Amino acid sequence: MSEFYTYITRQNDRWDLISHRFYNNPTLYEEIIKANPEVPKDAVLQSGIKLKIPVIAKENAIKFNSPPWRKA
Repeated sequence: MSEFYTYITRQNDRWDLISHRFYNNPTLYEEIIKANPEVPKDAVLQSGIKLKIPVIAKENAIKFNSPPWRKA
């Protein structure tokens, strides 16, 4: 049985932004899309959509380093 977080989208949310928020890696958005097949695959999501966010073990997540211009 898979474990999931629950997330309600906000205005201007995107799949990659949600992935970054939960996994610290925007490239893992496909895991979230696969867990929510009923949600339209729009670039920008409508607010108020309830998403299932799969729990991914840290050892399975790919390390992602932000580009230099994103670091503060």
